[in-house]
Amino acid sequence: MKNLFVLIFAFGALECWAQEPAKWQGKFEQLGTTLPTPNEYRTGSGSPGPKYWQQKADYVINVELNDDNQSITGSETITYHNNSPETLKYLWLQLDQNVIAPNSLKSQTRPSTLRDSTPTKFVAGSLGLYDFDGGYKIKSVTDASGKALPFTINQTMMRVDLPQALPAGGKYSFQVEWTYNIGDRMKDNERSGLEFFPEDGNYLYTIAQFFPRMCVFDDVNGWQNKQFLGQGEFALPFGDYKVKITVPADHIVASTGTLQNAKNVLTKTELERFEKAKTSFDKPVIIVTQAEAIQKEKTKSKAKKTWEFHADNVRDFAFASSRKFIWDAQAVKLNNKTPLAMSFYPKEGNPLWEKESTLAVKNTLEVYSRMTIDYPYPVAISVHAASIGMEYPMICFNFGRPGKDGKYTDAIRTRMIGVIVHEVGHNFFPMIINNDERQWTWMDEGINSFVQLITELERYPNDNWSRGLPAGLVGYMKGDKSLQRPLMTNSEQVIQFGAEQYQKAATAMYILRETVMGKELFDKAFKEYAERWAFKHPQPADFFRTMEDASAVDLDWFWRGWFYTTDHVDQSIDQVKWYTLRTEQSKVEKQVTPKKAEASTGSAKKEYNDFSAGPDPISILPTDQRFYGEFYNRVDDKAIINRLQNKNMYEVTLSNKGGLIMPVIIEWTFKDGSKEVDRIPAEIWRSNENTVTKVFVKEKEVATIVLDPLKETTDINANDNVFPKKPTESKFDQFKRGTN
Repeated sequence: MKNLFVLIFAFGALECWAQEPAKWQGKFEQLGTTLPTPNEYRTGSGSPGPKYWQQKADYVINVELNDDNQSITGSETITYHNNSPETLKYLWLQLDQNVIAPNSLKSQTRPSTLRDSTPTKFVAGSLGLYDFDGGYKIKSVTDASGKALPFTINQTMMRVDLPQALPAGGKYSFQVEWTYNIGDRMKDNERSGLEFFPEDGNYLYTIAQFFPRMCVFDDVNGWQNKQFLGQGEFALPFGDYKVKITVPADHIVASTGTLQNAKNVLTKTELERFEKAKTSFDKPVIIVTQAEAIQKEKTKSKAKKTWEFHADNVRDFAFASSRKFIWDAQAVKLNNKTPLAMSFYPKEGNPLWEKESTLAVKNTLEVYSRMTIDYPYPVAISVHAASIGMEYPMICFNFGRPGKDGKYTDAIRTRMIGVIVHEVGHNFFPMIINNDERQWTWMDEGINSFVQLITELERYPNDNWSRGLPAGLVGYMKGDKSLQRPLMTNSEQVIQFGAEQYQKAATAMYILRETVMGKELFDKAFKEYAERWAFKHPQPADFFRTMEDASAVDLDWFWRGWFYTTDHVDQSIDQVKWYTLRTEQSKVEKQVTPKKAEASTGSAKKEYNDFSAGPDPISILPTDQRFYGEFYNRVDDKAIINRLQNKNMYEVTLSNKGGLIMPVIIEWTFKDGSKEVDRIPAEIWRSNENTVTKVFVKEKEVATIVLDPLKETTDINANDNVFPKKPTESKFDQFKRGTN
């Protein structure tokens, strides 16, 4: 006869018996054929393949900004390098200014409604009531000798037919001449245009999408020539630029690239300050002062100057021009590189911009370089313009304007810093790690918003940041599913653009780093992705595969849930059973089966809503010989049982109500006030995606149990995350509370 000890579920099969069978949803299945098949261009590891290729487009541009009639006139020579294995009969260019042309596809397909007492500005914009002749006027398309080339314009795309097919490995040069009227951003809310200042009668121009630009031709889609409808941004090849910009002589120009003729366009004093800034690492140097800018506002020169900029290996080009600009610059030390962080802003931006803008540029370059690659370009520029945040290589346009008295709130300062960090950060995503924005917005906006958050938390820890933090996404996750789209949705079909493509994607990255993978593994894999795909064209699969390849973490469940569904997180504690070992010994004639032993305790009839009834005593049996099979060695039953003496065993049953698989984070608070946290990987749900039961052994008696105590997972309902369960309030009690 053997001593009978209290039974705890010792066999894996018992866990299955204890749970209701649930419909399998495949949440842990590999993405498999959901992702494109690896090939010689893009490998299964997420790296560019041995035969990876991408096209190149070089530009020589001459452009003039007319400050009298607010127009752009330009000519360009494009040299297109066909590095693909295909022969091309025609080329596709983007005509993005056509988005504000009369009867544009955007205006035709934009829904509109009328409501009583709607402000005039919104009625005029939605109904197209502004009298403005926007869009490109293409004057000519010719070959290098000046012979006309056939071209066809389809809304925001232009096809140029080649006189002879361009073979693989060949290159072709052609010329385009154009003009267009610069849009007023106050009216059209576009990414580039002008801002007028009535008090001094001057303009501030932020000029982008100002030249016909080559579309991307790649191994995934062929030509990326989806129409520009205003939401999905740009897909562009890399190339070298030589650009001459003619503006009024008293204008200051901020631009992509390196200024080639500083001696011709700057005064002697400005040039001396500019050179000094290149070695000023501790603080910015003011190159054009506020007093000097105010003086220019009054005189308004009618003469002209031409500024020349060169930029190598960039995917786009933009500039800003105004006589209102104050200009400051500071050098940034990045290992063996010293780029200039610069800011251009009118007096309306001060004193805030002089104090914060260039510092924010510097902070961004330092943190992003650590997370990805060292910033490779010579300058990084922040330009102040009203109500905008928009990015281009080496230059971005940012909001954040004090009141007319120069005063500003903490909220204005925080939002301004946030937008500068975000837009300067876009130099890395997508200007260097060059994804297709027209198709996959989250790859630049979401990933960039994530690194933005890391920068903000590190460099501005006392400010109130929320976008990208899990708690900040709960409101969206609770929202109407009919208005939500998976992250893997074409940009133009997304409804809640900011909440999903920016915030949800950023939150996913933050959770992946902080909760799922851990900082060390995540940061190594993330940096590997940046290094692999710098100056290349990554696709979502390249990111997913690289993150797994470089970390040895199977993340298919994460990509599937966060990127391919609109599921939300809602875990709950359904039940907690508290057990201790019996102290008395019993004698039995035969071995008791686990199922019978459980029934003998009577625990199935007991309700488990709190710990008030105390623990259930249970027994553990010595191991029956039949469970050893062919093994000759034996478990030391007594030693194992002794390890459980005086311990508290808690059998916790959890539910996944929201459908989105996440790790389980449990905080235990003991009766003595001490706390302990258990972090259980998401794979706990792999056998049953809806319900799971797990036993925890604790030295001390537990007072309370809380799921996700630090709000790391975007759980939408904290009320069912607590045990003992909160008493349900009756409708009568709710009524009484409401009347008190």
